Amino acid sequence: MTEAVIVSTARTGLGKSWKGAFNMTYGATLGAHAVEHAVLRAGIDPAEVEDVIMGSTFGEGTTGGNIARAIALRAGLPTSTAGMSINRFCSSGLQSIALAADRIRSGSAEILIAGGSESMSLIPMGGNKFAPNPWFVDNRPEVYINMGLTAENVQRKYKIARDDQDAFSFRTQQRWAKAHAAGFDTVANEVPIGEALYSGITTMLGGGTGPAAGAIAAMQRKSAEKDRIKVQSPRYLQAWDAQFDFIARRQI
Repeated sequence: MTEAVIVSTARTGLGKSWKGAFNMTYGATLGAHAVEHAVLRAGIDPAEVEDVIMGSTFGEGTTGGNIARAIALRAGLPTSTAGMSINRFCSSGLQSIALAADRIRSGSAEILIAGGSESMSLIPMGGNKFAPNPWFVDNRPEVYINMGLTAENVQRKYKIARDDQDAFSFRTQQRWAKAHAAGFDTVANEVPIGEALYSGITTMLGGGTGPAAGAIAAMQRKSAEKDRIKVQSPRYLQAWDAQFDFIARRQI
């Protein structure tokens, strides 16, 4: 089977919703910035990109419609490049990268861009018009709880101590610091917003980010092509699983 190689990555900084530098910035603006720089770093003709897959939590308002298509066009990709938007809530961006890898492995595509974009200051939690289905309200109300309460439920089910949570968060920051020092940080610092230009956005530290704004994009292509663009450190997506019980048992 053909291997899928991540040949370039780019991301914006992470801004705090309603207060950060990306406050009131459209999701397509953030996503396009990451996609544009992923293409530039790969050093390929934008017309070679066959499809852009982008994840987003709330597919409405400023991230409504086919936001992936809007991001592709805003990033300067030609109209011949398709777009597909997906939603798996907090793991939407990772899911898009997994889907792109699967398509390349199966031979149905050669060059794809995948990632995620979110601007929570423009889309309220729960969406612009919360309209719960009466059946779910009566039978499965938990489908409407937010991610904070979901995290609490997971903690209770698996008895995850607060010290272990803090240690996991601290280890994550240590890994980022190590990658940053080694030159692997993929942030594209300057994001044009109207007449302003914000740079060097600081990622929030701690156990969780809270509602935030930002975007990431990863370009993938089949392994046979990696030598043509001189990939210095090819990265491979080896496995992906969405079963939370499995993930918890593996202690990922």
